[in-house]
Amino acid sequence: MAMPELKTKTQTKVEDDHSSLKGTLASVFVLGCILIITWVSVYFLYLDRL
Repeated sequence: MAMPELKTKTQTKVEDDHSSLKGTLASVFVLGCILIITWVSVYFLYLDRL
């Protein structure tokens, strides 16, 4: 019968890559600004046509 090897553990290095998260945050802020500007412009267009 084969004995399972429980004593050996593989260790993986976890590297933190914060540059991709900074890019994600910047793109979310840009997208949010575009959405806010769009909604505000549509609201003022609505008020102008009342």
